[in-house]
Amino acid sequence: MDQEISLNTISKQYHISKHTSSKVKRRKEELEFDTAKLECYSDTELGKLFFPNLYESEDIYAPIDYEYIHNELSKPGVTLKLLWNEYCIKINDGKYPVSYSKFCRGYTEHVQNHNYTNHIQHKPGIRTEVDWSGPTMHYTVPSTGEVVKVYLFVATLPFSQYSYVEATKDLKMDTWINCNRHMFEYFGGSTVRVVCDNLKTGVVMHPKNGEIILTDTYSDFGNHYMTAIMPAQVRKPKQKASVEGTVGKIATVIIASLRNREFNSFEELYKAVRERLEVFNSTPFQREMEAERKYSKR
Repeated sequence: MDQEISLNTISKQYHISKHTSSKVKRRKEELEFDTAKLECYSDTELGKLFFPNLYESEDIYAPIDYEYIHNELSKPGVTLKLLWNEYCIKINDGKYPVSYSKFCRGYTEHVQNHNYTNHIQHKPGIRTEVDWSGPTMHYTVPSTGEVVKVYLFVATLPFSQYSYVEATKDLKMDTWINCNRHMFEYFGGSTVRVVCDNLKTGVVMHPKNGEIILTDTYSDFGNHYMTAIMPAQVRKPKQKASVEGTVGKIATVIIASLRNREFNSFEELYKAVRERLEVFNSTPFQREMEAERKYSKR
């Protein structure tokens, strides 16, 4: 523009409209901008300088380091939902966090722009992933001082990361089946598939080649709820990565948050776990959860 190049020529050369060219020229004159210092500004700085209205709404949100997000996702148990929660907690400069859906879209764009390998995209209402949590809890019997171990059943819907956790007294077959039943009651419906580990209470045999044999009770459970029970292949943890991740988060959100509480009965501990579960699931309403409920079989 300093060389008196016509707006027509500028528009054609840079593939922008004459309206935009004219707007930039007027803004340059308003700012008395010295084009000799053009290289001193980044593209973002120039954008904010010449198109402040476009950047005004973005400036209220805390920035996201998507390279950090991508690296963290490679670690066991880390999911986008966990990282979004951490991002929200760390904001302390008066800015606002972006929504979970915008956070995910931004990560998807980052992956595409850098040709990274993205993570599996799940469809709502298709699968539930279930497992026992490795970490356990305990309560103390006041009259004897006996310390009693308590186990945690964990289930998650991969699309929304909506989860269910139940404290149990043992790892027996009846307990496993009841937890699966309570899980579907909590979710409000069943999914097409249930992906589990090769636990003895559910799987009799899982050969490398050949038919998987479930226990009669677990097979009957699947038939009743019209859901396919699909054990993950041996030494293939990525086939149920969501529940593996949820187990890790539950250990942090529930077990760690209750570590300083003394429980004097199973019922007291059971109630505390349920309360922490509600905290875990009580993120801002997400359309993913709505879709998961919509597609679950009633």
